Amino acid sequence: MARSRQSTLRRASAVAAVALAAALSGCSVTNQITSQLEYDASDGVGAALGDVSAENLLLVAAAAGEPGALQGALSNAGDHAALVELSTADDSTTVRVPAGATVLLGGSEGEEVLLVTPDAPGATTDLTVATSAAGQETLPVPVLDGTLPEYTDLVPEPEASPES
Repeated sequence: MARSRQSTLRRASAVAAVALAAALSGCSVTNQITSQLEYDASDGVGAALGDVSAENLLLVAAAAGEPGALQGALSNAGDHAALVELSTADDSTTVRVPAGATVLLGGSEGEEVLLVTPDAPGATTDLTVATSAAGQETLPVPVLDGTLPEYTDLVPEPEASPES
C-alpha cells in the first residue's frame, strides 16, 4: 500500500509541475513579445521606405521659421546607394546613403542637415522622407529646443536678417 501511495504522490507532483510550467509560459503564448517589435526608442520618429529606413528623426530649432538641425539616422539595407529627399513645408535637402550603410544626422558625429522649421518647439512638423525607388512618407516630427540639456548644443544659430 505504501508503494501505491508513493506512486500516486509522484504522479500528482508530475502533474503539478507540468501545470505550473504551462501556467508560467502562458504569457508568451497569448501576448506578443514586445522586445522583438521595432519602435522609436527616443524622442524622434521613424519610417521604412523599401530598403531605406529613417530612425529617430526630430528637429532642434530655436523658433518657428528658423533653421532646425535634423537629428536621427538613415539606413540603407539595399545593394545600391539611395538618395533620400527630406523636406518640410519650407525647405528640402537630399542625403546620399551608401548601400549597406547608415548615415547619422546631426549630433557631434553626424552629417549636418538644416531645414527651415515651420513650427515652434513643442509642436510637431510634417517632414516628408522620399526615395525614388519606394515613394514617400510624411512623418509628424517633433520640434525641440535647447531646454533639455542633451539638445542645448544642437540648436542652430538663427539666421541673421540682411541689412538694408
